[in-house]
Amino acid sequence: MTLLFLILVKPLFVLIHGACADPAPLVKVCSLQSSFEPGFVAAGDYIIGGIFPLHYNQEMPDLNSTYRPPAVKCNGFDPRAFRWAQTMRLAVEEINQSKKLLSNHTLGYKIFDSCAYPLTGQRAALAMMNGLAEAESPMCHGASPLLAIIGESGSAQSIVVSRILQPFRIPMISYFSSCACLSDRRKYPTFFRVIPNDDYQVKAIAQLLLRFHWTWVGLVRGDHEYGRFAVQGLLRELKGTGVCVAYQEMIPLLYNRQRALEIMQVEANVVVVFSAEGEMTPFLKDYMMLNITGIQWVASEAWVTASVFAGREFYPYLGGTIGFGIRQGHIRGLRSYLETVDPQTYPSNTLVQELWGALYGFAYNVYKNAHVVCLCPKLQHYLQEVAFNIGGEEVNFDLKGDSIPYYDIINWQRGPGGNIEFVNIGLFDGTKAAGMELVIEEEKIVLVSICSASCHPGSRKAVRRGEPVCCFDCVPCDTGKISNQTDAIDCTVCPEDFWSNTDRTLCIPKKVEFLTYDSLGIALTAIAVVGACITIAVLAVFLHNRNTAIVRLNNSELSFFILLSLTLCFLCALVFIGEPTPWSCMLRHTAFSITFSLCISCILGKTLVVLAVFTSTRPGNNLMKWLGPMQQRAIISTCTLLQVIICAAWLIDAPPFPSRNTLYEHSKIVLECSVGSSLAFWCVLGYIGLLACMCFILAFLARKLPGNFNEAKYITFSMLIFCAVWLAFIPAYISSPGKYADAVETFAILASSFGLLFCLFAPKCFIILLQPEKNTKQHLMGKK
Repeated sequence: MTLLFLILVKPLFVLIHGACADPAPLVKVCSLQSSFEPGFVAAGDYIIGGIFPLHYNQEMPDLNSTYRPPAVKCNGFDPRAFRWAQTMRLAVEEINQSKKLLSNHTLGYKIFDSCAYPLTGQRAALAMMNGLAEAESPMCHGASPLLAIIGESGSAQSIVVSRILQPFRIPMISYFSSCACLSDRRKYPTFFRVIPNDDYQVKAIAQLLLRFHWTWVGLVRGDHEYGRFAVQGLLRELKGTGVCVAYQEMIPLLYNRQRALEIMQVEANVVVVFSAEGEMTPFLKDYMMLNITGIQWVASEAWVTASVFAGREFYPYLGGTIGFGIRQGHIRGLRSYLETVDPQTYPSNTLVQELWGALYGFAYNVYKNAHVVCLCPKLQHYLQEVAFNIGGEEVNFDLKGDSIPYYDIINWQRGPGGNIEFVNIGLFDGTKAAGMELVIEEEKIVLVSICSASCHPGSRKAVRRGEPVCCFDCVPCDTGKISNQTDAIDCTVCPEDFWSNTDRTLCIPKKVEFLTYDSLGIALTAIAVVGACITIAVLAVFLHNRNTAIVRLNNSELSFFILLSLTLCFLCALVFIGEPTPWSCMLRHTAFSITFSLCISCILGKTLVVLAVFTSTRPGNNLMKWLGPMQQRAIISTCTLLQVIICAAWLIDAPPFPSRNTLYEHSKIVLECSVGSSLAFWCVLGYIGLLACMCFILAFLARKLPGNFNEAKYITFSMLIFCAVWLAFIPAYISSPGKYADAVETFAILASSFGLLFCLFAPKCFIILLQPEKNTKQHLMGKK
């Protein structure tokens, strides 16, 4: 270590000694002991230096003191720091092209890679004060016209570099170092920065913890002044707030995996980290190897916009991270400038992919720094407030060399490709009154739940009353609503013709339902066909035996009309099965009502004839002359015609039509025939009921006719069954959902048709087919 110190400090000693002694003999004895060439260099009348961590990790050399140790080997290319360096180059080129800033002079630069390591930063500072290129300039030949140095990133590096520059009164303007310790003007009189002091950041983090009621937290810091002062400041802010610190741990500067694994075993769901991305990278890789999830990370500004953690492999472990980043700004021309980078020198393909997802906060700071250097004479007055206007923006330095505290609140969220996106969700304004500094758009935020596990797709978050926003219940989406993302705030209603699946994650087309040829439809069809066939068979029996007594006495013409109308009644039930169409909807109710009206009208005519025949034997009763065949046909035609007129008016005014009913069951679309006019529908049924009641009353009056002629009794019983079926139909129809309403109506048609068929014709067919000896007028009239 002693040898390394001498190697690093010797150039400074030789430079100072050479400035005070006779230069002639020094040329013979002084020589460059080691070389540290800049990454980028440009000549100019004046030079500004830049120190950036172009690599975020380092490999220490073997220090066995038996030979000169090699330089520190840098590992892990950092696209973010590379952008900062390119931003400085762009700013210098803009300054040289401006006629207002440096007229008649040019500005050059020397940019070094510090590898995020203080000793490498020290070497860069010493090399910076030498000539433009070390290999071409012997030591002590004379210092370059160095105006200022833009750097460093980490506070530990800035402390070292600032102390090196202090004797030479060379200003150093940092774009990143935020340690509160650097505000001490006695120790660091030439240090300035355009990033807020960490005192403001820890105040902001403390307010964030209180805002979300995170009262049990862990603290992790890097092994440097930045981490130490930040943790001390946060502990001060949390005093008396009720927030308890579960542990304080440090990531070793020389990374020790065993020590890191010990840190990860400590229980705490919220972890605040003050560290740079170089130290965080190996730590997080080991953390991911252990497959630890469910941690809510709170990031300091040093790594909250680190693009090295933006890959999709990091999201399961770092998604939801929240922290405070430097205010972003737009740098015109930076994107096109970055695209000119030599792809052979730096991995620009990877670089360009990662650059656009990152914010321009620190790059914008570098850009401002380069312009501030042009106003360098003002920076010589170290103990006064300084203000510049750069591109319309006010840049201020207070008496401590600090800038005004503004932070963007950054939240790590999943991007379209699964990678991490840095989303701005709010602002911390240190100039506002106490308690008013923090502004968060909570509807944009995505956090790792501390109280509750994440809500899976198919559910939504329901915040518990009186508890923090990270404490919630997962409520399944209601039927007809879905959520297809994790931690959904609300469920989305499916479109009208769609419904949610079982998991409530997808809207699927609703099932279309109607009385089709499924098991129920096939059963009803079979019953209707069988009924029609039986009716036709009975008609055939009657036609074959039309000259027998039982057929003649039962008014064969009316019996044939009744059988034909019953056949049509059975067949019209088939119209109710199948997908509703405009024609089928109109035919359903009209065909049913007209055929039943015809059937009941025939039964009414037959009842009147029976009543007239058996009352005409009374003296003075000549009712039969008014009920001849012509009058019977007139009664049937008139009664049927009235129903036809009602149906015609119905079809003209408000015909039935197919409709898509979603009220019975929201998960289905029920195709049904809307009646069009409820009044017409119930008028049709009421008219059939009126005819049936008239038949029942007349048949009841004729129930005690003489002999074995029981036709009036059969009509009475058939009308009882008919009326019972249709009275039961009304409540069943109204309460039946969907296709079952059509099934109920079809069943009522079939049941009433079978009731009429069997009550009126079964006894007659029994005599005709099985007891032909009783098929005589004498037997039927009760005569021996």
